[in-house]
Amino acid sequence: MDEPNRTRCQSKPHVSGRTVFAAPLSIMLVILNAAVAGPALEFPVERLLSATHVHGLAVDRAEPTRLLIATHHGLFLLRRDGIAELRSPTQDDFMGFQVHPSEPNVLFASGHPSTGGNLGVLRSEDGGRQWTKLSDGVGGPVDFHQMSISKADPEVIYGVHGGLQVSRDGGLSWTQVSAAPDGIIALAASATDPDRLYAATRGGLLYSEDGGGSWSSAHFVQKPTSLAHTTSDGRLYAFIVGLGLVETKEPGFSWKVISNGFGDAYPLHLADEPGNPNRLYIFTSDNRLLESADGGATWQPFGTNGTTH
Repeated sequence: MDEPNRTRCQSKPHVSGRTVFAAPLSIMLVILNAAVAGPALEFPVERLLSATHVHGLAVDRAEPTRLLIATHHGLFLLRRDGIAELRSPTQDDFMGFQVHPSEPNVLFASGHPSTGGNLGVLRSEDGGRQWTKLSDGVGGPVDFHQMSISKADPEVIYGVHGGLQVSRDGGLSWTQVSAAPDGIIALAASATDPDRLYAATRGGLLYSEDGGGSWSSAHFVQKPTSLAHTTSDGRLYAFIVGLGLVETKEPGFSWKVISNGFGDAYPLHLADEPGNPNRLYIFTSDNRLLESADGGATWQPFGTNGTTH
């Protein structure tokens, strides 16, 4: 997918004493790289979303009113006022982005360095400010476009690179499990069983009960599925094209459609606020960041009072 065209525009001061740049992201990052002192740089989220690719979304466990957005140009922290701050020390392409289910400041990622190549498996212990390489993975350095940590056992992590890989020691060592499901788009480990796994694919939503060794259909509607997401309290979400955003409680498949009002767009990433099942966030294929305060029944643009049906 090509990056959108960028146009030059003016910057303006922010009342907080920091600098809010409305310039294209490529220009902003050049400025950021040159800034060794002075006020922190901040970015309107609309400019960020229109100028980069989003690869992951999570609630900041250290401060649930904020979001973490993994992008093609680094990891950003998004505040309720709609301003995004570059959190990572580099503008690497963070893919497979995951937050540890019980340690709020521990993050995992993979992807590509800004200089080219693959990152392998990375871990941060300070909320994304600094990163350490844990492993190259199998056949690596890997580039896990899909990665998921088991909420049932956080030592178990799954990733997709040249097939499905698994680590059972927190990302330090990896083994190849099997070929990944055809057309895989997203991966989600269960909150109830470390060997249970879900895969959103172009052919539908699949599940495995043996750590990815074999797969079966998880929904009778076998159409392209753009996301799969599990929560710590055992909810499973998926978006099935033509049906909508669906939800069930693990480990069963008693599905209900909770929203189908995204127009021609489809959700790509979903984030939930731990301890608050009604608070959800979604990033869509048309570059919108939406939030719901009623469990996904209705949606509004992030940080506004308007609603989207």
